[in-house]
This record gives sequence, C-alpha cells and structure tokens, in this order.
Amino acid sequence: MSAVDEIMQQLPLGQLASRLGTDEQTAGAAAQQAIPALLSGLHANAQDPAGAASLEGALGQHSPGLVEGGVDLDQVDPGEGSKIVGNIFGGHADGVAQTLGGSLGGGDQGDLVRRLLPLLAPVVMSYLAKQMGGGQLGGGQLGSGAGGGMLGSLLGGAMGAAGAGGGVSGLLGGLLGGGQQPAAGTGSVADVLGGLLGGGRR
Repeated sequence: MSAVDEIMQQLPLGQLASRLGTDEQTAGAAAQQAIPALLSGLHANAQDPAGAASLEGALGQHSPGLVEGGVDLDQVDPGEGSKIVGNIFGGHADGVAQTLGGSLGGGDQGDLVRRLLPLLAPVVMSYLAKQMGGGQLGGGQLGSGAGGGMLGSLLGGAMGAAGAGGGVSGLLGGLLGGGQQPAAGTGSVADVLGGLLGGGRR
C-alpha cells in the first residue's frame, strides 16, 4: 500500500468535506492530489543537504499521534499547517494550489486546494514522523546505520542500497516510487511540481 493510500485511510472525509464546504467525493479527490504534492515538495527539499537536515529536525518535533487510530481534524492547527506549506513550497504555494485545482473536475478548484493543504500538511508530517519511529531518529541519525536499517525495513527493500543511505530523502523517494506507487495520476502531479520547484527549496 502506498503512503498516499495509508494517509487517505486515516482521513475522515466527511469531516474534511465539512471543513472545506464541499462534498466527500470532491474532498477525497482533492486530497488524493494534495498528499502526493506535499510528499513531492518535501522530497524536493530533501535533495539539498540543508533541506534534509531541516526536515529531519522538523519531523523530530512532530508527534505521530495525529495519524494513530484515525485523524481528527479538530486536532489539526491550520496555522501550523500554513507554516509547513510555506516551508515546503515557499512562494510557489499558490501556483501549486492552482495547478492541483485545475486538475480536478468541476472547474477551477484552486481555492479549495489552497484551504486543503494547511489541513493536510500536519497530517503528512505526523505520518512521516511515525514512519521514522515517532520522530526519535532526528539529529542526523536518519543517515546512520540504525536509521538506514529502519528505512530499509520500512520500504520493504524496495529502495535497496539507495534507501539505506538516503536518509529522509531516501524514505521520501521510496514512498513516492520505488515499487510503492502513489495513486493514479500523481505522476503528472510530481512532474508539474518538479517544474515549479526546480531543485527544491532551502
């Protein structure tokens, strides 16, 4: 099961739709686009050593509790989510929202995606913190032998040696590909984001 599918399973679509003022189908479709976008943005940032170190530190500060036993959006702080989105996408956040919104049916949904991203960003970070062992492998340890071994186990060997040495970047690369394919249509999302973000932010 892909990371996107696992996160989607934890989301209360009814609650999400209510927060966005839309129906569950639209909320679900938007989330299916937004989650890979957030992961792709994080992955782009993690390509830079400084970005990877910053992300590892941020994961160490996030509790995995948000995604354990199902997400309660009332526990999500949109203000914190907005800061995460800003750190991931920088000045490209509006462009990403418009791009993702334009790929949804029913006309331009850029505003909906813009409101959705801050709700999902803390959930994605909590999910990654859980995958990293509750955020206890921060401080540069993600690239060490212990962290690498955990990553190899987490990815089911899909990343091979790359996963073992890639730290948080290797983890995200494995979650985005390497035998664990995201939901249908996310390849184009990743391509678009790659064009928008270039080599990632620092």
